[in-house]
Amino acid sequence: MTEPALALTLIGLMALGCQWLAWRMRLPAILPLLIVGILAGPVTGWLKPDELLGDLLFPLVSLAVAVILFEGSLTLDFKDLRGHGHIVRRLVTTGVVITGVIGTVAAHYLLDMRWEMAAVLGALLVVTGPTVVMPLLQTLRARGNLTQILRWEGIMIDPVGALLAVLVYEYVALGMTGNAASHTLLLFAQTVGLGLGMGALGGWCWGLVLRHFWLPQKLHNFGTLMVMLGLFAISNTLFHESGLLTVTVMGVWLANMRGVPTQQIIEFKETLTVLLISGLFLLLAGRLTVEQLSLLSWPAWIFLAVLMWVARPLTVWLCTLGSGLTLREKALLAWLSPRGIVAAAVASLFALKLESQGIEGAEMLVPMTFLVIIGTVVVQSLLSRPIVKVLGVGEPPPSGFLILGANSVSRQVARELVDAGFSVRLTDTNWDAVQEARMAGLPVYYGNPLSEHAAQHLELTGIGHLMPLSPYRELNSLAALHFEHILGHGRVFRLAEDNGKNAKRQQDQALGHLPLLFDGKITYAKLASLLSQGAQFRRARITESFSLEDYRRIHEERLLPLFCISSQGRIRIANTAVALEPKAGETLISLIHADSPELNKSSQPRTDKAEAPQADKAAGGKSSQTPPGSGSGPLPASRLPGAGT
Repeated sequence: MTEPALALTLIGLMALGCQWLAWRMRLPAILPLLIVGILAGPVTGWLKPDELLGDLLFPLVSLAVAVILFEGSLTLDFKDLRGHGHIVRRLVTTGVVITGVIGTVAAHYLLDMRWEMAAVLGALLVVTGPTVVMPLLQTLRARGNLTQILRWEGIMIDPVGALLAVLVYEYVALGMTGNAASHTLLLFAQTVGLGLGMGALGGWCWGLVLRHFWLPQKLHNFGTLMVMLGLFAISNTLFHESGLLTVTVMGVWLANMRGVPTQQIIEFKETLTVLLISGLFLLLAGRLTVEQLSLLSWPAWIFLAVLMWVARPLTVWLCTLGSGLTLREKALLAWLSPRGIVAAAVASLFALKLESQGIEGAEMLVPMTFLVIIGTVVVQSLLSRPIVKVLGVGEPPPSGFLILGANSVSRQVARELVDAGFSVRLTDTNWDAVQEARMAGLPVYYGNPLSEHAAQHLELTGIGHLMPLSPYRELNSLAALHFEHILGHGRVFRLAEDNGKNAKRQQDQALGHLPLLFDGKITYAKLASLLSQGAQFRRARITESFSLEDYRRIHEERLLPLFCISSQGRIRIANTAVALEPKAGETLISLIHADSPELNKSSQPRTDKAEAPQADKAAGGKSSQTPPGSGSGPLPASRLPGAGT
């Protein structure tokens, strides 16, 4: 082992490399983290966490798990659970119990674990989690209803499953101290009572502090972290093992307390959680020993098969009775259930505590949990896309638009696309702009599209293009780089900027491979100016006798082509990489300046190319500057949790 400071730095760099690799390969980050940790620990012997951290290892793991559980519970808004269907409610309630019971029975008979330890393992392995589900869903393009069910199950089951695991562990830990059953039940009731009481009281009191801004806003994140950790430590001191329940209940209370600004706290916790998870799993995987890995004989693999091919299908079948889902749709739900970060973190903490008490069977918790995580993530990552194709439950190539900004320009462009039959989703951090978009009947996400919250809550089903129409050029640039990896090459564009020469050169160096929108010269400021001066969106049908050149001759330089829709309903976007060449039978959507002859009615062409006005009219020839909600009617506003709604 190298010098401690150097070792910790190398662990951080390895964690960064694993996170980058997961991002590039569209895999859950937990997979490369665990693999690299095993290679650095038991395989090569370089990483020895017990020697590196000594007596600090156990407290650090405890505090890290407390932060992870608190961050997860902050997203558990009961309104969201009620609003996403009976299938999700069943999966995160009845389904959790079914999976836990089957896992417990399988662990007892297959792994020869005592019932108490089998119950702990069974409770740990009910959690999937959004950090492993979302990367898979982004690559599958399954039907929208299936994506929604799996996404919301992953979000909701995280804190619910963690709470179940904590309760089972506390009961087992108290029951294995040799006390009589009645005394054990009394201790369990006291532990749960203290955890619930302190968590609720702490959440309510701290919610008042945040709601009334009794603390400066710049200290909200830091203050929440320290209060949460303080309650965790005090709760554990007052009653052994009640701290995890306390912080989980505190997070749920804050998430459901009215008027508490939690979005900024969630974003801070997301960043902190990435740091903790990355380092934590390298250390925990590095603690695995050759002896522990040798315990993973054929019964362990049969246990994994039972969870994947018995527990999950049975759970899905029971929870989807009367749902109206087809057999093929149920099959996909039954296939996808990768285990995630919460399971590994909590299992490692429980194992450390139980091993310190000399409890038999505790040594099996970590290797079995890691086996289930790696097995489910690897197998389902490799086979999910072929299974979606075989089952025929995939979506067609996405043609919708994610538009950065909910400002006036974005709303008018979005309305024109919606009226043309395409799905859109706007995103903005400006609450007033978001409200305006909602009143116009446009789906909108409120929040930072680059945040971890957006990765879990920003619905991208059917979205195939990114159009940055925000006035903030830094956000436009960062979002273009971020979503290029998700949406693919040729589907992400950038908007011209009125920058100085140096800024333009820097932008070209970073984003030069991305095509510029429309004519390559139009900026956000220019678009806003044109629309404010009366420019209108018009549609024209291109025919054999009326081409784009004919249309240009009518409007001259006042015509700005934007989109072209084929007779099959496919859309092409005007950009600098590929010339927009409408063919006969296609519809051209353009922005026509306010001083255009056709708009001013100052001239009417009299040749055969005079189809332009009629073509505009036949194709819809209307201005997007109609009252909000006019045209094809308002779309239902998106209902997403927290700041994502």
